[in-house]
Amino acid sequence: MARKKEKKLADESQPKVLKPNHTHGAEVGAVAGEVAGGLVGSLAGPPGAVAGMVIGAIAGTLVGGVMDDEAKRAHIHDEDLDEEIGVTSGEIGAPNLRHPAEGTSAIAAGAPAIEGGAGGRAGPRR
Repeated sequence: MARKKEKKLADESQPKVLKPNHTHGAEVGAVAGEVAGGLVGSLAGPPGAVAGMVIGAIAGTLVGGVMDDEAKRAHIHDEDLDEEIGVTSGEIGAPNLRHPAEGTSAIAAGAPAIEGGAGGRAGPRR
C-alpha cells in the first residue's frame, strides 16, 4: 500500500506528457470555411467571393479551434480512464476474481442433459 502512495506522489510531481492526438481542426476548418464562403460569396460576384472566403476562413478557424480543444480534452479523459482500468499500466482485469467450478453456472443448472438428445429421439423435433 505504501508503494502505491509513493508511486502516486512521484507521478503527480512530474508534468504529464500528452501523446499527439493528430487533429488539425483549425487548419481544416479554415480551408473548409474558405471554400464554402467563396462559393456562397460568388453569388454576389468577385468581391463577394473574396469577402466570403475571408469570413469563411475566420469562422472555420474558430470552429476548428474548438474541435481541437475538444479532441485534446477527450484524449486526456481517455488516457486517464485507460490508466485507471489498467490498460496502459498495471494489470487489466480483477486479479482476485474467483471463477465458479465447472458445471455450476446458472445456465448449466437449467440445461437439459444432452446425452439422449431431444427426448431420446434422433433428428430435429417435429
